[in-house]
Amino acid sequence: MVDGYGDFTTCSHSEQTTVDGVSDTSFASMTTLRVGGTPADVIRCDTAEDLAATVARLDAAGTPLLIVGGGSNLVVADGPQAVTAVLVRNPGIELIDATTLRVGAGTVWDDVVAYAVEHGLAGIEALSGIPGSAGATPVQNVGAYGAEIADVLHRVRLWNRETGVDEWVTPESLELAYRYSNLKFTHRAVVLEIELKLTKSDLSAPLRHLGGKRVPLAEARASVLETRRAKGMVLDPADHDTWSAGSFFTNPVVDASVADAIGIEGMPRYPQEDGRVKLSAAWLIERAGFPRGYPGEHAPARLSTKHTLALTNRGNAKADDIVALARDVQAGVERAFGVRLVPEPVWVGMSI
Repeated sequence: MVDGYGDFTTCSHSEQTTVDGVSDTSFASMTTLRVGGTPADVIRCDTAEDLAATVARLDAAGTPLLIVGGGSNLVVADGPQAVTAVLVRNPGIELIDATTLRVGAGTVWDDVVAYAVEHGLAGIEALSGIPGSAGATPVQNVGAYGAEIADVLHRVRLWNRETGVDEWVTPESLELAYRYSNLKFTHRAVVLEIELKLTKSDLSAPLRHLGGKRVPLAEARASVLETRRAKGMVLDPADHDTWSAGSFFTNPVVDASVADAIGIEGMPRYPQEDGRVKLSAAWLIERAGFPRGYPGEHAPARLSTKHTLALTNRGNAKADDIVALARDVQAGVERAFGVRLVPEPVWVGMSI
């Protein structure tokens, strides 16, 4: 256990309790997949300054740690895990000028979208309903329905674990790409706050799922939420189709020759600026023989009954069940089409 943090004003160790017989300091209670064992310790941080100080203290002591926001992109192994879970819980949304939002990393992301829509600020309405915290959005350049964080990201406040500096950086320094930044998988820095530069407008940005139409902001948000709910992509504790990590695999970007070789009429293809082609992971999964609900109603981990791109916990799945299903789907798509799907979540204590 890690001790000696009583001097922090807002960082605190979590007491071990249970909810419905499950430890509420287990990774199963911290993640949307609801799987994973127990960390060595749990420290909750409610301000950016204390988050930075906690990470610095743990790094100086050589203590392995895992930053946990909303837990929507984590697959954690079962059993005891030799890491300290640092919970990012610094909420806050501030309008610092007419179109710029400053947001604490621990803010629930959908609350940020709701705030922007209510204040007539366009640019993130297509990202409604995405689970997780605001601090995670630049790490994997969150996106949906034709929009992504890279479109509106103004600055990111980081605690640089390599230099020990609390600094604001530009989006360009993060090398943002499709579901990627140079923060992802590297652990080089911790996001403390973000700033978004939005647009004062009554209308949304063009929405891909509406054929590129622009509609009033509130209508756009309602439409995106409806579409996501139909796919089981809005968290609902009563619906096991939402006990997932969202889209489990990224849409593969391949050489045009690979797409041509698949040769199935009607296959979705999205040309990229570099000449490659983005394919639909969900389409490939379905055509490779994995229907919704695969492998069947008695399996503890299944593809969502609403959307094949989500791997779901049906209530009693373990991490090993999730990884077995992921491997099954990945191998099947590669056999069928020669395309290897890449998982989107971060893996802790295990790998695909």
